[in-house]
Amino acid sequence: MRTRFVLINTSHAGNVGATARAMKTMGFDDLVLVAPRWANVLNREETIQRASGALDVLKNARIVETLDEAVEGMAHLCATAMTPRDFGPPTRAPREHFATLLGQTAALSKEERLAPVPVAQKPDSVAFLFGSERFGMQNEDVYRCHVALSIPTDPKFGSLNLGAAVQLIAYDWRQALGGFSVQPATAEPTLADAAAVAGMLKHWEEALTGIGFLDPASPKKLMPRLNQLFNRAQLSPEEIHILRGVAKAMLQNTAIADQTPPKGSRPAGSAGGH
Repeated sequence: MRTRFVLINTSHAGNVGATARAMKTMGFDDLVLVAPRWANVLNREETIQRASGALDVLKNARIVETLDEAVEGMAHLCATAMTPRDFGPPTRAPREHFATLLGQTAALSKEERLAPVPVAQKPDSVAFLFGSERFGMQNEDVYRCHVALSIPTDPKFGSLNLGAAVQLIAYDWRQALGGFSVQPATAEPTLADAAAVAGMLKHWEEALTGIGFLDPASPKKLMPRLNQLFNRAQLSPEEIHILRGVAKAMLQNTAIADQTPPKGSRPAGSAGGH
């Protein structure tokens, strides 16, 4: 479904950049500005900085003089308004309206199923309209829309920054369309083989004996239990290397301690008196 974001009379260049970034993170790229404060807003330094890499969205964005031009070819218009209007379209939370729009009735609340926003058929395009930072959307612009989306916020402080509002709408709409799968941060680590684990355990056995933790004459089940512990941990080669480094340090410290004479003792051959 074609998706367009429309900013009306935007006064802060940074919000245009933030909008471009919010759109790009959710996979949208159709941005139209209606009579922004700055004619060169798409090229201003603050815009580019706030876009933070979404320069392709800015490059493809259009600036027009009227809302008619901005919504041309779009079938379903969604205003954004914090408070309902006395007249005009019904006010709905974004997620519930998107579920209705896409026919996902199972996602609707009981109240929404009883009183949904009328949608004759699934549209082929949707436009989200955002008003100026100071005044929001004008009534006449809201009235021409099919619905007024109101993001559920604290009633005592419901004002959202423009970029944040775009991000929330873009996220909910992307989720309604199917969303993106969460990618793992890194590839699955390579596991150390059995020989590497056995070699590390032998090293630890020597180190634990050296510090007096393991009695080689009566080892009991310490080493088999450590073996099971490390098997459950599914160690990587890098982790084997770290553990062997710990064992090496224990052995080195033990050797140094063995060579240090007890406190208060005299070196061999020193005079015992006058």
